Amino acid sequence: MPVLVMKFGGTSVATLDRIKRAAKRVGVEVAKGYDVIVIVSAMSGKTNELVGWVNETSPMFDAREYDAVVSSGENVTAGLMALTLQEMSVPARSWQGWQVPVQTTSAHAAARIEGIPSDNIMASFAAGMRVAVVAGFQGVSPEGRITTLGRGGSDTTAVAFAAAFEAERCDIYTDVDGVYTTDPRVSPKARKLDKISFEEMLELASLGAKVLQTRSVELAMRYKVKLRVLSSFEEQSDEAGTLVCDEEEIMESNVVAGVAFSRDEAKMTLVSVADRPGIAALIFTGLSDAGVNVDMIVQNISEEGRTDMTFSCPTDQVKRADAAMAQAKTDGTINFAELIADVDVAKVSVVGIGMRSHTGVAAKMFQVLSAEGINIKVITTSEIKISVLIDRKYMELAVQALHDAFELDKAA
Repeated sequence: MPVLVMKFGGTSVATLDRIKRAAKRVGVEVAKGYDVIVIVSAMSGKTNELVGWVNETSPMFDAREYDAVVSSGENVTAGLMALTLQEMSVPARSWQGWQVPVQTTSAHAAARIEGIPSDNIMASFAAGMRVAVVAGFQGVSPEGRITTLGRGGSDTTAVAFAAAFEAERCDIYTDVDGVYTTDPRVSPKARKLDKISFEEMLELASLGAKVLQTRSVELAMRYKVKLRVLSSFEEQSDEAGTLVCDEEEIMESNVVAGVAFSRDEAKMTLVSVADRPGIAALIFTGLSDAGVNVDMIVQNISEEGRTDMTFSCPTDQVKRADAAMAQAKTDGTINFAELIADVDVAKVSVVGIGMRSHTGVAAKMFQVLSAEGINIKVITTSEIKISVLIDRKYMELAVQALHDAFELDKAA
């Protein structure tokens, strides 16, 4: 029988009633003739509770035991979902990551999936089981220890299973009914997209959209897994939600598909750095070693052999960046006058595959921001994206103005 992967996020399984609602959706797909692999998250709020217990018990915790604790939330949901399906007379059983097995690296709390052998689950399907309920977010290391994939890892689990089992589709059930042109809470005119390309979704996810985890979209694009984002709380049709697919499957699309934003950005400037070969490598190697996730980078014009180097990073990594650069200055590795941090900025981006074949998108974006009196601090571009750093107080105004200017409330 064809295989379908269905993933239910934490809000979709937050209570026993919601688990029953999700199980009914699974039952509908079984009745259509699918063998179904259900990937479940922990019940809403449970993972945060477990993380809190670990931190309270052992602030300098052993990451292996951290994974053993925080992965247990998914195990509970998987068992409850399997029991609910059995009560509906649907043959089902739960699977923990090590039982499949979901083979991962040994990087506890941030493991990456290396393989998912299909033999065990396929043998169960052959024996009459119709639904395999798999605990998301977790796997097993080469050493035989439980690992976790990082927050949002159940999305990645679902896409990886869809690729490994050559599933017809991977349905991601969440608390929103699809992918929107921007966050509806910021722009009431935001429109749900029927389809979006892998590349556009990847950019939107990496730029602040919270619908899908970035790694899950990367996997889907690599293995050509059709993703559908759906609401757990609304009636479904075959056309419901948003399909994330190959660019070739989208007949017509707007030049810009969406506007993304990230509130929690900081602009860091190293003032008066020596302008010589290798200095950028030293700076950003030091930041990488300190675990700082650098995004936008701008180097100013050199004067008398000195230059300023500006970069952006998440606000919660400013102290790491400051400490790393201070240590580099103390060691004599990097010589600079001062490090200035601006933590009151936001990143706003426009994304669209149509930019490849249309000119003037950047000019229009900058004109719109100028008309609203919004100053641009940093700019970066790619083939299908333009991002700017602006003062955070203007973020919502910028998103609304750009959404209107590119007429994203209208279909192509």
